[in-house]
Amino acid sequence: MAQIFHRSTNFLSRFSIFGSVFFLAILLWLFYDLEASPYTTQQTIAREQPVQFSHAHHVGAIGIDCRYCHTSVEKAAFAGIPPTKTCMNCHSQIWAQSPYLEPVRESFRTDKSLEWTRVNDLPNFVYFDHSIHVNKGVGCETCHGRVDQMPLMYQAASLQMKWCLECHRHPERFLRPRDQITSMTYKPKEDQLVIGKQLKEQYHVETRTSCTTCHR
Repeated sequence: MAQIFHRSTNFLSRFSIFGSVFFLAILLWLFYDLEASPYTTQQTIAREQPVQFSHAHHVGAIGIDCRYCHTSVEKAAFAGIPPTKTCMNCHSQIWAQSPYLEPVRESFRTDKSLEWTRVNDLPNFVYFDHSIHVNKGVGCETCHGRVDQMPLMYQAASLQMKWCLECHRHPERFLRPRDQITSMTYKPKEDQLVIGKQLKEQYHVETRTSCTTCHR
């Protein structure tokens, strides 16, 4: 009986099967890579603001403490956005006539808040409380990066769930003394794991990885 298919068909069928598997694997890898890229997470991308406030100048050069502007960070879930009058405490005297700061002066005159663009913006289905993290020894720099070196504010971390879980599973890697929470240049005096384990016990820090911790 004559052979219906050419012998090369065996090779082509094997090649198409294995090729499909590799193609799907590459496609999944590309989707995963895209999901973790700054294009999706907005990591390292500076946001446009009504006034291009420089943390590098105010925090790094002048040395203003984070809590001067973000007044509720130690006692509330939201760190707080400073009212215009906080800006005017200085800028009624410094750069008082600068055209660059006219939106600030207009906001103060009209009592209409500036509409800042939120930089570290978690999805609505994620619950995050600044106060519990700060009071348990998690520094501002740990999540927000070196804001004292940011002329324009950007999101330093991916804010993806795997990033959060890295800290929730091993908090001793990130804890620092409470008096160093707002420091941008904190360096542990000894091994971080040694200090972290001591602070974990002292501050009663628990590893929390249940879904209801963040998704309520």
